Amino acid sequence: MKIFVVGAGTMGSGIAQAFLQNEGIEVWLCDQKDEFVNNGIKKIEHGFSLLLKKERITQEQRDERMSYLHPTTNYEDAADADLVIEAIYENMEAKRDIFSQLDVICKDETIFASNTSALSITEMAAGFKHAGNFCGMHFFNPAPVMKLVEIILGFLTTDETKERVLDIAKKIGKEPVTIKEAPGFIVNRILMPMLNEACEILREGIASAEDIDKAMRLGASHSMGPLATADLVGNDITLHIMETLLEETGDPKYRPSILLKQMVRANQLGRKTGKGFFEYPENK
Repeated sequence: MKIFVVGAGTMGSGIAQAFLQNEGIEVWLCDQKDEFVNNGIKKIEHGFSLLLKKERITQEQRDERMSYLHPTTNYEDAADADLVIEAIYENMEAKRDIFSQLDVICKDETIFASNTSALSITEMAAGFKHAGNFCGMHFFNPAPVMKLVEIILGFLTTDETKERVLDIAKKIGKEPVTIKEAPGFIVNRILMPMLNEACEILREGIASAEDIDKAMRLGASHSMGPLATADLVGNDITLHIMETLLEETGDPKYRPSILLKQMVRANQLGRKTGKGFFEYPENK
């Protein structure tokens, strides 16, 4: 099986590693520049080093799996891919531009999947030759570890595409859930308003960030508090999803917190910038 991943950032490289951890899967990691691809490869190498350190794989297995990873900046390398996964930033125009090129290049059997966390799969596929082959394949961070994959069916997604994607997800050890297209799907429609409400509690001075997260960890048995989760996801992504939910539904319950907007404007995005609701000196 050949997988072509577009976007070598945190999610793209994580998705690539999730496939590489399974024997016999060839993965092409693609981005606009060689330096972006190389940064993604470094993330994957680090991920495999952690598995090696924890004795979950052998050195031989690590070397073999890494030999299946191919860097590229050329979409033509996707011509014979079985599955293309797009994992760039959340922008419909940019995603459609990528898919418009791959729709012409790839074989008729290729499945086109987006890792979007909120955008419409139907809009993403509209007007393309292989529109029935499109779906959402939403992984969660860190992709090599998190078991869940949301499979989102657009208006034009065929039953064959659905079954093939479910089979692929299961083959790499994931637990897929199938969702008819709706804003935020399942997890983010429930999770993001909770993160947003935690921002409001902090903004109103009701409790500190530490105590808000402590309360949810100990009182609701969450493994991670909502503000730490927002920092992990990225406060910019949290804001974007809330804005998408508000735009798509018109429901004011999805109105983003002013504090969340301010933090994004200040580039306090969480772990990836070294500071969000908490500080991460190692990432500065």
